[in-house]
Amino acid sequence: MPKKTRLRALLAKDESTYGTDPTATGSANAILCTELSIEPIQTDEVSRDLIRSYLGNYDTLLANTRAQVTITVEMAGSGSAGTKPHYAPLFTSCGMSETIVANTKVTYAPVSSGFDSCTIVYNADGIQHKLTGCRGTYSISCEVGSIPTITFVMTGIYNAATDTTMPTCTFQNQASPLVFKQGNTSAFQFQSYAAALNSFSFDMNNEVVYRELVGGTKEVSINNRTPGGSVQIESISLATKDYFANAINNVSGNNTFLHGTAAGNKVKLTMPKANITAPAYASVDDIDMLDLTYTAVPNAGNDEIAIEYT
Repeated sequence: MPKKTRLRALLAKDESTYGTDPTATGSANAILCTELSIEPIQTDEVSRDLIRSYLGNYDTLLANTRAQVTITVEMAGSGSAGTKPHYAPLFTSCGMSETIVANTKVTYAPVSSGFDSCTIVYNADGIQHKLTGCRGTYSISCEVGSIPTITFVMTGIYNAATDTTMPTCTFQNQASPLVFKQGNTSAFQFQSYAAALNSFSFDMNNEVVYRELVGGTKEVSINNRTPGGSVQIESISLATKDYFANAINNVSGNNTFLHGTAAGNKVKLTMPKANITAPAYASVDDIDMLDLTYTAVPNAGNDEIAIEYT
């Protein structure tokens, strides 16, 4: 019987012990996605380069076998202030700490050690792939007239696929998303100037490495990060704000905005030190725009970005 592409489910649950399956369920750990894909087997291929008296392919052996899932979710809150969003296990498995103030806010910020992990279950119409020990990286994309999204690229330890009935999913802690636009999005500043914003992107750029050493354990490691992104704003006079001079003089400044209007569904992104790398012109609706690529630089350490849900 053919498998239907639209029948897919994704579960994710924090691991208390690295690489140990915590048994995610559809009723408690389902992730609501807008895009979802899997590379069920990623490997390093080792060729047997044998000397022989005929032409043709060599046999290959597979090494460092792992799996990778790419997950896109809507950037929205849980619906209740102080309650983490349903995709929280993905954030904390991307080198982010989680600080909860009951009934008030949940904040995610980078860490440099003590990385969490999660188990991800991907079910494609009855064929189940389970990735344990998952860690990864994420990116954020916001554009006027669209729903803001967060894309997670998660690498995990390979486990053999199984025939398993699709879970019945209950989606919780997921408020309805808001379109990125005037009225829904506010308080934008880039280097202390409240420009007219058209689009915003951010990529954590975690360096994710899979290791499988003799006498060691299989592990996905986060070894470094180089966060950055871009903003596109309406072009302004140099007297108002000279971003070209700021780029040349390596001037740092804030990068922040608030998306959402109601308690439980507000997301605030804050970067204390954004350095412009390559300002460029663009045109939207025959209006001059500035594309400002930036790097997010630590201030006191582990504070390149804070993502606050209130």
